[in-house]
Amino acid sequence: MKRILIPAGGAVLATGLLAAGLAGSASAANDVASDPMAKSAATAKAIAEFWADNNGAALRAAKESNVWDGKDVAKLQQKGGYSADSKPGTAPPIGAEKKTTAKVHNVNLPKTIGKVFFVNGKGEKKWCSATSIQSQYRNLVATAGHCVYDVAANQDVMNKWVFVPGYYQGKAPFGIYVGKQAFTHYDFSNFEDYDRDYAFVTVYNGVSGLTQTKNKVSKSDYLKATGAKFIDEQQIKESTDAATEAKAKELASKYNAGGNIENGYDATGKQIETAGPVVSKTVANPDDKVGHDYPGATKVQTETSKSAWEAASNGQKNGDRWQQDLTPGLGNLRGIELKRVTETEYNSFVASKNAGNELGTAYTSASGKVTFAGVEKDFAKEPGGFWVAKFYVNQWYKKSSTTTYHFREYYTLTSAVKDAGRLGDNVGGQGFAWNQPTGKHVRVFGYPAAPHPDGNKSYTGVTPKWCYGKTSSKLAASAAKKIEEHVALKCAMTEGADGGPWLYKYSNAKRIGYVNGVTSTFADQNGNDRVDTITSPYFDGETAEVYRAAAKVWSGKAF
Repeated sequence: MKRILIPAGGAVLATGLLAAGLAGSASAANDVASDPMAKSAATAKAIAEFWADNNGAALRAAKESNVWDGKDVAKLQQKGGYSADSKPGTAPPIGAEKKTTAKVHNVNLPKTIGKVFFVNGKGEKKWCSATSIQSQYRNLVATAGHCVYDVAANQDVMNKWVFVPGYYQGKAPFGIYVGKQAFTHYDFSNFEDYDRDYAFVTVYNGVSGLTQTKNKVSKSDYLKATGAKFIDEQQIKESTDAATEAKAKELASKYNAGGNIENGYDATGKQIETAGPVVSKTVANPDDKVGHDYPGATKVQTETSKSAWEAASNGQKNGDRWQQDLTPGLGNLRGIELKRVTETEYNSFVASKNAGNELGTAYTSASGKVTFAGVEKDFAKEPGGFWVAKFYVNQWYKKSSTTTYHFREYYTLTSAVKDAGRLGDNVGGQGFAWNQPTGKHVRVFGYPAAPHPDGNKSYTGVTPKWCYGKTSSKLAASAAKKIEEHVALKCAMTEGADGGPWLYKYSNAKRIGYVNGVTSTFADQNGNDRVDTITSPYFDGETAEVYRAAAKVWSGKAF
């Protein structure tokens, strides 16, 4: 059994003492390291919503863990057999599925397996594999230590850590379980000792039912809203069809009755902000511009930017400022609409303009005077205040035989969530085993996704895969990874499968067994740039101490 030793003032200080099994003798408390994750129920709920928003967009955007950076698959060395540090032991699984009486030829996947999702120190969304495991409060997840602690960022726990059992393409069929407290061996969390690359995480009750409800709102409330929102735009072309005309009248009546349907659009597609009927007729082809003297031409005063207005001429061509004085008192500055607004309207306009939703310019002055385009407008009789100027040019269009009615409705989205209950009650929990003999059959599950070192991508990470075989009778070592006491298994799964359980005495009928390892590293023993071997730390009495510390901790609900 390897121990990490640190010289301190000329002495040698051991980081822990020999640990016992679950029913064994006393152990050193500093074998166990524990760190908080989501510290409150409110934080846990927010984390669950982060992953579930927009139909699981963040879940789908996550990539597999890449601790080993793809090509880090150095060949393993063999060492002698392991000498158990205490008596072998097991903790029984919970929630066995109904046993099948049929002869089973395929592997029945356990409900307990899934993915853990997190945001690492670089801000990247990542995932590993994991399983639900038996505990006093049915709230425990087993995975690899490097899937919980960010070894590249001073060993802090990962951000926004969640477990999703049965994960499939953004779906969380049994809910999302947010990590509350992480437990690992002191030597891993402090010294990155991959001989202790395992972790047990208590999770809050699951959060499910993250469905979104549409709420129709006014445009002003829509612009103020900071959460999820969308615009429903409808376009109805003019025709002799009675149903079409009825639809247009229906929308108009909703608007006139105080509904949230916005005014229509002008011929250029820009929204008409001035008062008017909800139905705004526009030409079908706004690019079909003509001169002002074209027979039947339609003139539209089109809002534009201040710089475009200043560059325009005072003529009668498209884009010129030939039109009435929109603000009396500005002399010959046609095409400017300047109006005084409230401070609230002013701030709303500035915010909307910054968001790219408005044209025009906002002004404020303590003196009551506003200067623009070389002309000073004196509001001295109304000292102080706020103004908004909008700029317009003329456009002429050929009238089309087809007219389109444009309508917009504004919506915000709210999420409705519910408590999904305890993890173990929903999917069960695998048992736990320690100090078991090597050279025994195990079944390993995980979600492999990364390509092999030669670039071949054999897996997608969408569905779980499995390997079956005898673990190595001798321990595996890797000088590159400072590993001295791993157990190896012939298996071609790649990264993404890390953290997945090694189940000892797995019952294919009941879909339960005993977690006796977790996938930690990947190796190429044949030297052909293909992963052919995976490894796990050997689960001994010290592992059992870490597990026991985690298995007795309560977590509670997320809201």
